Amino acid sequence: MSMFTGEGGRRIGLFALAIAAALALGACEGGLSSVATPDKTNAPAPGFENMRAGSEEDFMLNVGRRTYFKAGSAELDDTARVTLDKQAVWLNEHTRWKIKVQGFADDPGSDAANKALSEKRAANVRDYLVAQGVDAKRMWIKGYGKERIVRDCADLVCKSQNRRAITNLRDEFES
Repeated sequence: MSMFTGEGGRRIGLFALAIAAALALGACEGGLSSVATPDKTNAPAPGFENMRAGSEEDFMLNVGRRTYFKAGSAELDDTARVTLDKQAVWLNEHTRWKIKVQGFADDPGSDAANKALSEKRAANVRDYLVAQGVDAKRMWIKGYGKERIVRDCADLVCKSQNRRAITNLRDEFES
């Protein structure tokens, strides 16, 4: 039996591999920190090369427009507040936009209860944005209840994407 086969051979092979890796890294000038990031890594996503600051695309991609809620709740959690804080900063910088906050629900209960819950979710998002300095006169809300669900499934965890509010930008008020 060779010293490179069997249990002992595996150990020698792994040891040799570790030494080769260490030598290769040591030969690199400056170690790992000098490895340049290819330009393609930081290239804009296709279709968004000419995205303007202050555009709807800018808001959607760089800020985020969705806020999620726990089942049966309209309470804003820490994650929601982080998203809404970013929205408030952006909306206060780009005051030309009107804001429609849409609330949604897909929780157990009647259609009327889900409609009321979705309106409360939208109202809480609006109220939070107002508390962060966004002008209430620029905003309106609408609750959709179980309309426009994202996921149609029985499991409450699966339905989590349906329990949301979306901050949409508009050029003018809708009637």
